[in-house]
Amino acid sequence: MYKIPAVFFGLCALFFELLTQASLPSDLYYNAGVVEFRPSAAMTSESRLNDNLAGYLEILASKEAESLDIIVFPESTLNNNDDMTFVPNPSKVKVIPCDAEEGEDYHNVLKQLSCAARKYAKYLVINLTEKELCSEVLQDPRPCASNGLNIFNTNVVFDRQGTVISRYRKVHLYGENKNFTYVPEFGWFETDFGVRFGHFICFDILFYSPAQEMVDKHGIKDFIFTTMWFSQLPFLTAVQIQQAWSYGNDVNMLAAGASNPVAGSTGTGIYNGRNGTLVAVMNQGLGKRTLYVSRVPKYPHQKHRARRSLPSAPTTRLEKPDIFLKRDYLQFYDTISVDLSKGTHLSQKLCNSNSSLCCSFDLHWQPLSLNEDSQHYHYRLGAFRGIRNEAAVEKNKLMNCALISCIGKEDIMDCGKVHSINTDVIFENITIEATFPKANGFLLMPNSLKASDLMPVAVGEFEWSEVVRNDNQIDVRYSLNTSTSNLLAFSIYGNYYDGYGLGDGASSMVMSTLCGLIVVLVHLYL
Repeated sequence: MYKIPAVFFGLCALFFELLTQASLPSDLYYNAGVVEFRPSAAMTSESRLNDNLAGYLEILASKEAESLDIIVFPESTLNNNDDMTFVPNPSKVKVIPCDAEEGEDYHNVLKQLSCAARKYAKYLVINLTEKELCSEVLQDPRPCASNGLNIFNTNVVFDRQGTVISRYRKVHLYGENKNFTYVPEFGWFETDFGVRFGHFICFDILFYSPAQEMVDKHGIKDFIFTTMWFSQLPFLTAVQIQQAWSYGNDVNMLAAGASNPVAGSTGTGIYNGRNGTLVAVMNQGLGKRTLYVSRVPKYPHQKHRARRSLPSAPTTRLEKPDIFLKRDYLQFYDTISVDLSKGTHLSQKLCNSNSSLCCSFDLHWQPLSLNEDSQHYHYRLGAFRGIRNEAAVEKNKLMNCALISCIGKEDIMDCGKVHSINTDVIFENITIEATFPKANGFLLMPNSLKASDLMPVAVGEFEWSEVVRNDNQIDVRYSLNTSTSNLLAFSIYGNYYDGYGLGDGASSMVMSTLCGLIVVLVHLYL
């Protein structure tokens, strides 16, 4: 019998790869998809896992996914502690779980998704609950749980052949009963279309390592962000912080969010740094299982970028949103009330009582037409330097100059909330100016939020400048240049990872270690 040469199969495989590879290193763009995914509410763990996996596979097989180079699924929408899996360490060995033999310790869910990545020739990023034998980490002196396992919140990346090429375990846990690695890890990987991606998970975005460190010390310009974000008014709703982080660092971000709005989780998008948002969504109600796609400009070719023609702000009013929204601890801010009934302009300087931070505000708004039935947002100016003090989670240090909305006029506890309104407050222009200290680890971000759609002000509708002075100070100016109604926030938001220039950016990792150790000890002894 005539035998077909092995080289024939190799050429066929190469031809198939060229057909299915949507982008090349020479291309100016790559094609990306991010998934907002509603996790299953089935009664049993097995049923939930099967439903979630079926949803993942359906999206990967969809027509919308055909041309994509990379697809990202969100945090904590696949498995849980009842159906954990081992994950190969790609720094030690390259494994294709799809080819794993019977008896190898990889859960069927990992195998099926590896097979799907190969079948559809996509880079695939998932997040799952991983298990690891404590006995395999001999350098870790910490006590192990009685079942002999470490449990991690883990990103897993497959290449087009289904190989696990990157693994990252979440460092900054958000009240999760999971472990963190004894030696901190970074997650990044190279692609065949010429882009290096860094990736991190949810709460990591507020801390220096690994997210900001990959920008500052490793020069990565494209990021993957898996998240089950719990939005908090007025500064930390999901798309709001995603756009702000991407813009502040001038990096691409592919952000995939879990979709359970009534519990507070939604927010997915693709962002192109200083060029703005390519696609983004904040869903309502029961959530969705939807793939959002975009062509993403590559950063080596920034000269080819042009600012996008951004859509106008929505004209329809979103009633009180069907999303659970947490509230920041605004009572620790120094604030001044804005009296909208007295004219249409205010110029005001406000200093934080515990520091040298002073914020200058210049506001212009349209005259209000009020009657006894009018319901509208009230506003305060705020200045803050201190610790974001959310209960039971890791802290981060902030400097913030902000305009914030309130549902009442007298009490700061009425700020950072939403309600139904029948009268619009329309700002024609807002300018905030302040001087911030330059530090070893910090990020200054334009932070905004509109009540109309719970989205930030679009790039192109504001101006942002940072001027570094010789005395290690930075003069920042943030201006709204488009008439905008019913803002919930407009602020210069400074995240100081190292404590206002007193360290090397590592303090957040130290604090993470302490907080994580507490979680582990509670897990061991409850």
